[in-house]
Parts: sequence; structure tokens; C-alpha cells
Amino acid sequence: MEAYQRIQDAIEFIEMNLYDELRITEIAGKASFSAFHFQRMFQAISGFSVHEYIRKRRLSEATALLKETDRNVLDIAISCQYGSQEAFTRAFENYFGITPAKYRKSDYHIHMQSKINFLNYHSRMLGEMNMNKPTIVHLNQIDIIGYEYTTNLNNETYYKEIPGFYDEFGRNQHYLRIPNKTAPDMAYGIACKFQDDGTFSFIVGEQVEPSDDVLDPGFVRFELPEGQYAEFKVNGSTDLVQQTRQYIYGTWLPNSNYERREGPDFEITDVRHSMFPHGLQMKIYIPI
Repeated sequence: MEAYQRIQDAIEFIEMNLYDELRITEIAGKASFSAFHFQRMFQAISGFSVHEYIRKRRLSEATALLKETDRNVLDIAISCQYGSQEAFTRAFENYFGITPAKYRKSDYHIHMQSKINFLNYHSRMLGEMNMNKPTIVHLNQIDIIGYEYTTNLNNETYYKEIPGFYDEFGRNQHYLRIPNKTAPDMAYGIACKFQDDGTFSFIVGEQVEPSDDVLDPGFVRFELPEGQYAEFKVNGSTDLVQQTRQYIYGTWLPNSNYERREGPDFEITDVRHSMFPHGLQMKIYIPI
């Protein structure tokens, strides 16, 4: 319950400052989360991004300004943090299907984005807690060499791109260019280097013995830190993997008694016993 309340505190801050410039770091700070972690939880629970919520709320509030005041469209556009009347009109029409000027003169009915209440999600999601209960494990440090890709949280881009990273890694036989492998049948996928704007790196690689070998371009060394992790087992399709990632941040973590600590998420795929894309055997690890 505490996680939902913390996110709701951030919502209250957004609402109080809706017409001001809002920085994701400041919003996340109201929930006592890092900017990246806040965005990931917000999106997993609600289904849309923080920036999308703010945009829709501003446009929804603009409808009242258009109907209930005589302020001109440019003034409303600037109030809603748009740099020009044209940009505001384009965003308004894309969302509501009508321009601000036409809406002001019409009886057109639109569906507005109301203020969200994350406390309403709590009881609904408690019933999903047993979907995939994790095992809590302690892991020693793991040395990885892998190929580094870049993706981001916006519009759930990473859901679409990560399966493609694995495919590209295998198709180009990048695994043949990794020296000193210790577990060649286990492919690691590591989410790391989290940025405030939602960008992060995803490394596909394998466990290795530490060495000073020169790596080919695009390859990096990475150390998975020793510590406690929640281990989720997934046996199924790439869609099930994506659903499990969403469940972890949207349901399990905010309803559990654990806090996510700093560090990367990662997953291990048993390549020998998996069949892409419908028969994956994978474990996902979240630092807690």
C-alpha cells in the first residue's frame, strides 16, 4: 500500500503544479523513488507514461478554459507549456479529434483524462499477487561480457525492442566473439545505465572468467553485483516474458514488503532448452 500512496503523493504534486514546468526528477522525488524507477512503476501500474499523463491532463484542463473563459487560444497554449499555438492545436486535435477553436464553438463531447488515483489500483491488484511468486535468493558477483544496445521506457519501446536484441545477437553470432565463457548455454540480458529520461542500456551476453582480453567494438564488460534478488521463473512465450516484467513492477513490487535496491535487473535464458519465440525457459532477477 505504501508504494501506491507514495506515487499518489507525486500525482498530487503534478496536479498542484500542472501549469508549471515539471521535471521528472522532482516528481519522482515526491514519491521517494529514482526518476527511472518511478517512471517504470507508474507505467506498469497505469498503462501509460508519466509524460503522457501530464500531457493528457493539461489538454483536458484546457477544455474547461476554452469553454468557461474568454482567454485566447495562444494564451491557453502557453499556460499548458506549449511553445506555440500551432503545437497546442496539433496536440489538442490529435487527442480529441477536433481543434480548440472548433471545440470552443461546438457541443462536441470529448473524453477527458481525469486525475488518476493510484490507491484504486491497490485492491484490484492484490488478487494478482500469486500469478508468479518469486524465490528470494542470494547471488555472488557474476562477470559478464556482452553486446550493448540502447532502448527506453517511452511508449513501452523496450517491450518491442528487447526480443529483437536477442534475435540480432544470435543472428550475427555475437556469442562467438565472447572469450573465456563459463556457461555457454546461458544467455544473460541485463537492464542497466538507467537515465532520468527513461533511456537505458540492455546488454545481451554470457558469463565469463575475468580477463584483460581486448573486446570487439560494441562489446562491454559488466559486473552483476553480489546481493539479494527476487527470482521469477518464466516458461513460455516472449509475450509471457513481457507480461512478467510488467507484473513485477506493476503488481508484485508495490504490493510486496520489499524495496528495489540500486543495481541492474537481469534475466538468464536457458538457450539449450528454449525455443524462440514460444518456448523460452528464463529466470528474471530484481535486486531487493
